[in-house]
Amino acid sequence: MTSDTVSPAAIQAAQAELDAHVRRIVQWHFSPETGCPFWLEWARNAGWDPVVTVKGFSDLLRFPHFQDEWLRDLQPEVWVPKVYAGRPFNIFETGGTTGMPKQRIGWDDYKIDYSEFSDKISDAHFPRKHYWLMLGPTGPRRLRLAIEHLANVRGSSCYFIDLDPRWVKKVLGARQLDQAHAYMDHVVDQAVTILKHRKVSGLFTTPKLLEALAEKIGLWDAGIRGVFCGGTTMAPQYVRFIIEEVLEGRIGFYPTYGNTLMGLAASVPLKPEDNFSITYYAPQPRAVLRTVDPRQTDAVKSYGEWGRVELTTLTKEFFMPRFLERDEAIRRAPRAPYAWDGVAEVRPFGAMEKNIVEGVY
Repeated sequence: MTSDTVSPAAIQAAQAELDAHVRRIVQWHFSPETGCPFWLEWARNAGWDPVVTVKGFSDLLRFPHFQDEWLRDLQPEVWVPKVYAGRPFNIFETGGTTGMPKQRIGWDDYKIDYSEFSDKISDAHFPRKHYWLMLGPTGPRRLRLAIEHLANVRGSSCYFIDLDPRWVKKVLGARQLDQAHAYMDHVVDQAVTILKHRKVSGLFTTPKLLEALAEKIGLWDAGIRGVFCGGTTMAPQYVRFIIEEVLEGRIGFYPTYGNTLMGLAASVPLKPEDNFSITYYAPQPRAVLRTVDPRQTDAVKSYGEWGRVELTTLTKEFFMPRFLERDEAIRRAPRAPYAWDGVAEVRPFGAMEKNIVEGVY
């Protein structure tokens, strides 16, 4: 057994913990004393009682897939659990390239998600009591507050360079490549200015912006020791290019997969046998990722097979069962320290069949 092999006992224990957590969260969201208006109304019309029926995660298959439109069309107060009533909430957006964006409200979830992630990054790569730079989406995104909280948890402060991915996707969709390149240069130039005039050791950005930034300034010489990189598509050959060429094999690289609805899935450290294929593991039991058959979404794919990513979010602030992400991935087996399935080589759903506009991601 290798050091990253997960024992059957550990897998069973993680499943038992997940099932117990599911029971608590369903009880919370479907009880009149604590639940939110949306799920209480849904239960009245469902013909079955989730509090009685749901004994574990597998019982969540009784729910339909969570719909985008519920977060686009409904006013945010329908998602407020009764015990949070009257407490002002954050409103976070995702999407919005065309039409109304999905909105998730919240209070402390982003702090919990990113505080837990702090334990997964090295002090050598992200020194405590120092400075970070975030080059990425701020505005209505959860990410801005989350990254600042993560830096603060580690005793650090964070500089910010704003990025509007909606604008980038809009001009790319209109084939206005000159505008897209000009905007990327504008964003990257601001980051170069910060790195030249301020001491920064930790960087958060997207893969493409990281590459563009490294073309204009030597990251190691500028003081960068760790890169926390978000964004979906990072094929193995591109990961190798980032690690060996962009980061010169000496800056810590922490790819993550996350969004406003899930939180943050961390990657496991790459080993030679991974061949630069990144695997992400959800923050169970607060969120669960399954790699499902797109044509029969009750069924998960076999290990090593591609499937569509399905997300279930399970917190007291937000219950979202069986949301079909616009991503696909390879299903991977548990790997220490994670005793549950992972998703690998995440990319937009249907990427091999159609042209996907990803902008600066």
